[in-house]
Amino acid sequence: MTVAPDSDLTPAAFPPTASVGDGPVERTVTTKDGVRIAVTDYTAERADAPTVVLLHGLLLSQASWQTQVCQLRRRYGRAIRVITYDHRGHGRSTGAPMPTYEISQLAADLADVLAAMRITGPLTLAGHSMGGMTALAYFARPVAERPVEPQGLVLVGTAAGSLAARGIGRLIATPATEALFGLVHRMPQRAADKAVQRLIQPLGDVLSRFAGDGTAVAAVAATAIRTTSLTTAAGFLPSLKRYDAYRALESITAKTFIVSGGTDVLTPASHSRDLAAAIPGAVHYHHPTAGHMLLQEAAECVSNTIGRAMGMRRGSRRPVSARRSRNRSSAAQLAVVVS
Repeated sequence: MTVAPDSDLTPAAFPPTASVGDGPVERTVTTKDGVRIAVTDYTAERADAPTVVLLHGLLLSQASWQTQVCQLRRRYGRAIRVITYDHRGHGRSTGAPMPTYEISQLAADLADVLAAMRITGPLTLAGHSMGGMTALAYFARPVAERPVEPQGLVLVGTAAGSLAARGIGRLIATPATEALFGLVHRMPQRAADKAVQRLIQPLGDVLSRFAGDGTAVAAVAATAIRTTSLTTAAGFLPSLKRYDAYRALESITAKTFIVSGGTDVLTPASHSRDLAAAIPGAVHYHHPTAGHMLLQEAAECVSNTIGRAMGMRRGSRRPVSARRSRNRSSAAQLAVVVS
């Protein structure tokens, strides 16, 4: 595993909080299996500053978190460190063999990124959709395989499993999913991309029409469909069908916040209720009119929640000391309706 600011250098080649003013540092982390992960590091003034790593969803990229990055930096400046990156096969990161398109592999990639970025301050993981699944899969790894232990966790529009049993996720339970994976696995990437593109082109056209009306949500989704390799999407489908992190939930000790949308048909709010019930001390924020794209539809709510998970007080650039119940197993799960 190597990491470099724009070139192949070793982890010792740069300090974790290099002085670059208020601008981000673009880095590349090479995973153990040779995939180059594009990382953006919004550095902090102190090496031990509270740090949040933002994990994006399937077919999206680190750009989907841009609103939260701007809001967090505006509120807390360089008192915090913000790290975003593109999953393998997404954004500016390189692709990989289709058998590696697994949620467990994304958790391994996250471990590589955390180790390479040399995080020394309190860590919060925030994940949207598949990014939240990646965070949960990280907690499911043995302690020895978690280079940094998160103190905060924000789960946005995500699930611990049973994706094929609820909402339109039931589509991945059909035989067509495995058939599509087999087709794409045997075809050259360019031909596979064209084949899958024909299958989902109508969805892209609809999103484009909405994006033309200035809808930020549709613009993000439409851009994602057009820029991500569609073999990546097809490659992850079997993994999403098998994904199950339920057994890891009760052992999570991080301060956990969950955000759900009432009109989310990809990961319905029932998934978030399951998470809140199983993770000790978790707090659940529910936005009844928001859908799956909560980073845009409920941007302020998500940013506020990340600040709470990091222990930051709004309007202050110092973390807040929070007292928590010692009896985590009996801590109440609070569902807060956000208008």
